[in-house]
Amino acid sequence: MTAVIDTSTIGKPKPDRHRRHVRTLTGYLPETDSAGKPKWPRGDEKTWKEALRGVHTDTPTITKSIVNHVQTSLARQPHNIDDLGAYQAAALSVRDNLIVNWNETQLHYTRKAPKRAYYLSLEFLMGRTLDNALLNLGLKNQYTDSVNKLGFNIEDLLDQERDAALGNGGLGRLAACYLDSSASQELPVWGYGLRYQYGIFQQLIAPDGQQLEAPDPWLENQNPWELPRLDVSYEIRFYGHAERLESGKAVWSGGQEVLAIAYDVMIPGYETKNTNNLRLWESKPKRGFDLNSFNAGDYERAVESSNSAAAITSVLYPNDHTTFGKELRLKQQYFWTAASLADIMRRFKNLDKPITEFPDYVAIQLNDTHPTLAIPELMRILVDEEDLTWDLAWNITTNTFFFTNHTVLPVNIQKWPVPLMEHLLPRHMQIIYDIVTVDKKFPGDLERLARMSIIEEGFPKQVRMANLACIGSRKVNGVAELHSELVRTTIMKDFVDLYGVSKFSNVTNGITPRRWLDQCNPGLSQLITETLKVPRNVWLKDLYKLEGLLKYVDDPSFQKKWAAVKQSNKERLAHYVQTTLGHTVNTKAMFDVQVKRQSLNILGVIHRYLTLKAMSAEERKKVNPKVVFFAGKAAPGYYIAKLIIRLIVNVARVINADPETKEYLTMFFLPDYSVSLAEVLIPASDISQHISTAGTEASGTSNMKFCLNGGLLVGTVDGANIEIAEEVGDANVFFFGHLTPDVEGLRYQHTYHPVPVEQKSPALAAVLKEVSAGRFGDPGVYEPFLNTVRQHDYYLITDDFESYIRALSMVDEAYQDRTEWIKKSIRTAAKMGKFSSDRAIQDYAQEYWNIESIKLDA
Repeated sequence: MTAVIDTSTIGKPKPDRHRRHVRTLTGYLPETDSAGKPKWPRGDEKTWKEALRGVHTDTPTITKSIVNHVQTSLARQPHNIDDLGAYQAAALSVRDNLIVNWNETQLHYTRKAPKRAYYLSLEFLMGRTLDNALLNLGLKNQYTDSVNKLGFNIEDLLDQERDAALGNGGLGRLAACYLDSSASQELPVWGYGLRYQYGIFQQLIAPDGQQLEAPDPWLENQNPWELPRLDVSYEIRFYGHAERLESGKAVWSGGQEVLAIAYDVMIPGYETKNTNNLRLWESKPKRGFDLNSFNAGDYERAVESSNSAAAITSVLYPNDHTTFGKELRLKQQYFWTAASLADIMRRFKNLDKPITEFPDYVAIQLNDTHPTLAIPELMRILVDEEDLTWDLAWNITTNTFFFTNHTVLPVNIQKWPVPLMEHLLPRHMQIIYDIVTVDKKFPGDLERLARMSIIEEGFPKQVRMANLACIGSRKVNGVAELHSELVRTTIMKDFVDLYGVSKFSNVTNGITPRRWLDQCNPGLSQLITETLKVPRNVWLKDLYKLEGLLKYVDDPSFQKKWAAVKQSNKERLAHYVQTTLGHTVNTKAMFDVQVKRQSLNILGVIHRYLTLKAMSAEERKKVNPKVVFFAGKAAPGYYIAKLIIRLIVNVARVINADPETKEYLTMFFLPDYSVSLAEVLIPASDISQHISTAGTEASGTSNMKFCLNGGLLVGTVDGANIEIAEEVGDANVFFFGHLTPDVEGLRYQHTYHPVPVEQKSPALAAVLKEVSAGRFGDPGVYEPFLNTVRQHDYYLITDDFESYIRALSMVDEAYQDRTEWIKKSIRTAAKMGKFSSDRAIQDYAQEYWNIESIKLDA
């Protein structure tokens, strides 16, 4: 006799359908005796406690830790250690300190059993970790000293770190700032995301100016900041079929099963032991190798399931212009939300509380529509696995989730084809249809019901994820005052009528001043500390204290120091350009920087160039010299955005080579934009451009970063630009363009009563003519982009161009008065207190999640 397996049960759910909530290796308390005193689990208690380490804070101990990692973790010797090895050893040493604090934090949370918040974001644009961790731990001086004694330079080691490829844009950077602020504010908040093997892509520029996409192998040297949690894994199902039972529950079986494996990244708080967590999921096959296929000679089939599973977490935002890419995106979103909810539910189960108290201990923030599948997934768990009635499960669900909307543009609102959803997630499609039935509360009003329905009619039908997120969440917020008002009055208007305005509110975005001032601009941070005579750690946690700089605005000595810091940052950026692109930059010129929405800007640069060419040599000498910097990545499937980058690169070649004008205008496109590049680019800016069409930018956070570093804002009356202007004063920003109420009327005019560009803006018409004539390369290449301006012009470039050029002329005029310009720069930075992510995360904690700070015992 032997143990046998019933092959007919393979792929089917176990008879007990309840999810097993297995105790993992961490996150639980020791047993106690009858008096309530913790029992020591095994061995000699004194021996254990003497051997347990704390955070290493003195130079000799830190040095020993680094050397120990060189010897053991890296298996290297002093004579063959290079900068990369020294970075890895130092990073592992710092991680040891983070783990000590992380363990204490998690044990403390388990002991206190507070309500926790979970931040679900498809992106976490973390940037480099070593410098940030040293800053938050307060150990930068000690590690600098240790590294120096070992023969290395801390700056060289910092440069060895690759940016974590876990995000791409503002959505991911916002999430990273919120995690930092949550830990710094001692709030029990965890992030959940995906561990992408390659991130979005590494941006390269071809000889003809095209953007090329290469894999970004950021994990090729391993990631010293992550901690694999191989004991934390969940089975995630796709495809198969869902069989409804008479009770209303269903059995989902068959299909494909993959494993979600957890990786933890410690998130240290600033000046606190509290260390929170970012848990990332990697997809792996449940059975990685089909031995029967291999033995039969079918080698491709033998690894098919392994490759299919690994693809789920290979890249961020796979190109969804193909059927495979669209299905892979949906797979990513369900895989991540299902694994995260399984983990959250397991942690809640360990509290031994009734399932009805789930919202009393759990708040889940959906960062945009990407994690919306968490709503039907929680319903599936509660109804199918916890045996709750539909109504009770729905009540729990709608009191657990909170939804942050990041757009009002219909083109950016996520939808999924119903046939794809039925094929990939059959049980969830059933649940979504049931939600549609439950929420028909306007009988007879067919037009309203059609707008509010989760299902959009058409061929094929589509699942509207924003509608599902709104219906399934307790509160919905926008990310700037204008954006939140537009959410209430446009895309969510019917839901405001249904639920009342109290469900819809605003939390203006914020940024962490630790990274976006102290870390990226240490010279300015030091000047602020010396001037305010306030400890750095105080004003970094209360950014409103920067207003103390206002009394020094008219002080010539302070103005000189402020200008010197800016000049130093410009020289640092010039050095970066010299070493990476091989070009010399005029650091005495104005630095004009933009990192997104670049179509209007590049047309403006061409206009400036043509204007310079038309001047005499004497007239040019009166012109304000300017260096224009562009950066940013275009999504692989975004054809027009890639054309704009190509145009920028080729215009730069012409301008920079022109002997008549290059003294007064040069331009550079900086490839492969990242957090690390932003940390060099932002502090160097004299002005930055945030020029979205009014009503299209939800908020922005780059505008906050530039202004915090003393760069003046050129922008439309849109997003957080409005609130920045309210804080810093209209005299310190340069606004242009039509206002939001005008936009729809102008778009209507473009469609039904078009006016030729030559009549609207002769200057713009001249620019388009030069591009079409081939002045900047093959004119046929750019016609699709130019046609978006000439025809329909959704982003109102033809309407705003003249106003934009006037605004830039005002910038030139203002820059000529250097003293007044420096005053504007000081005033701008001094009034940025509102835009700290510490403020924003407290808004979420108090007004949405109802969680409190949990401070570790000293």
